[in-house]
Amino acid sequence: MPALSDALAGWRARAEALVGRVPLGVEAEAIGRVRSISDGVAMIEGLASVRLNELLRLPGERMAYVLTLETDHVGCVLLDAEEGLGAGDIVRGSGEVVRVPVGPGLLGRVVDPLGRPLDGRGPIVAERHDPAERPAPPIIERDLVSQPVQTGILAIDALFALGRGQRELIIGDRALGKTAIATDTMIAQRDSDLICVYVAVGQKSSSTARAIEAIRAHGAPQRTVFVVAGAADAPGLQWLAPFAGFTIAEYFRDRGQHALVVVDDLGKHAAVHRELALLTRQPPGREAYPGDIFYVHARLLERAAKLSAEKGGGSLTALPIMETEAGNLSAYIPTNLISITDGQIVLASKLFYAGLKPAVDIGLSVSRVGGKTQNPLLRRAAGSLRLDYAQFLELEAFTRFGATVDARAQAQITRGQRIRAALVQAQYAPLSLAEEIALLSALQAGVLDAIAVERVAAFRAALPGWLAGAGQRFAAAIDAGALNDALLAEMIAALRALAAGLAAA
Repeated sequence: MPALSDALAGWRARAEALVGRVPLGVEAEAIGRVRSISDGVAMIEGLASVRLNELLRLPGERMAYVLTLETDHVGCVLLDAEEGLGAGDIVRGSGEVVRVPVGPGLLGRVVDPLGRPLDGRGPIVAERHDPAERPAPPIIERDLVSQPVQTGILAIDALFALGRGQRELIIGDRALGKTAIATDTMIAQRDSDLICVYVAVGQKSSSTARAIEAIRAHGAPQRTVFVVAGAADAPGLQWLAPFAGFTIAEYFRDRGQHALVVVDDLGKHAAVHRELALLTRQPPGREAYPGDIFYVHARLLERAAKLSAEKGGGSLTALPIMETEAGNLSAYIPTNLISITDGQIVLASKLFYAGLKPAVDIGLSVSRVGGKTQNPLLRRAAGSLRLDYAQFLELEAFTRFGATVDARAQAQITRGQRIRAALVQAQYAPLSLAEEIALLSALQAGVLDAIAVERVAAFRAALPGWLAGAGQRFAAAIDAGALNDALLAEMIAALRALAAGLAAA
């Protein structure tokens, strides 16, 4: 019997130790069932306590988020494929909203809107998970947009400068170079401190892969995050993608750094939002879009801001892209986005097909903020460039009817032809600030008027080598912001000699 008593005492001790380690109590879990499911949307019943945008867990480790709350059911959007799901499947509430991994571990990676890796390089090491939907910074936490974003594209930096914290819409018809402008802007940040986030929404896999490879080949992929929700992905992922991209970028902004987000494109995002709204029985409005489509894009783009010094002084710049049909800027979604953003870069098909790339329409494009942020030396070099070019376009249209012009008008036409030739720029070849200022100074001083229009491209191609060699001290003065009038006069004289040498060649 003593042995039995000792055994019972040992069992009792082990049981008491086990009870001390295992928490005892009541654990509540919200469980519902699928009523119906189709086209990426499921109707769930039995989840009376879930919240809007709450994350739901479905069989097979699949997820969805709540989009609508009805009296007897909730409408949720699937974030994974719906194959294998059906009516009667159990759905569990998580009590959490949709969250996105953020942190330096995402730099250089290709992920989906939930932060799951798509590049085959192993799991993502996240610092934390932030909500995909976050409120925009209030006015009191913002500062003036005062620092420039150098895109490396002369037509934009000289005429429609962008500022850090600005929202500039890139808009135009299909295949006119909208994504090219955005990717060139990201490539130009290889020598800056801007961290870039490229968000692909509903794009073809080949188009997305082409943009990613271009940035990897020519830019700084180690400071870029790629968020991809392709055309074949679930509509819920496509809807979530822009919000996830902004959350990833806000992590860096809130640490006092500077970030740039490209959303390609919001037109497809609006179409996905309309699709989900119609499937969840929301009342349609103009062009079948739900009434909250303006609010969806406004609350997204308002998250781009320049923070005050008390909040770290970081910035988040947004370059949303919108595809139009037949150049119709007055359609519903384009007018919404134009009214939300701080300006737009409009691409014209007639310029594109004439070989004038980037095909920026200077009459319809505008930047409502960036002119105040433009580099002072660049602003002085650009001078009256936009006015001169606009006057040239009017004169050129007038002379097409065979009208004769005086010497002054002919000089304007000569100058305008050189301006147009100088604004033509190859893809993946962003200009440095020194190259832009040197080229604009040559234009304004009439240096290029003495050479043939066909030689302007050769002059521009010769500038980088000249600035790295004979003009190195001018480039250093530009980078230091110390290009005074005397140095400017010397630089123009040297550029005149360079142009004369090209003209004689």
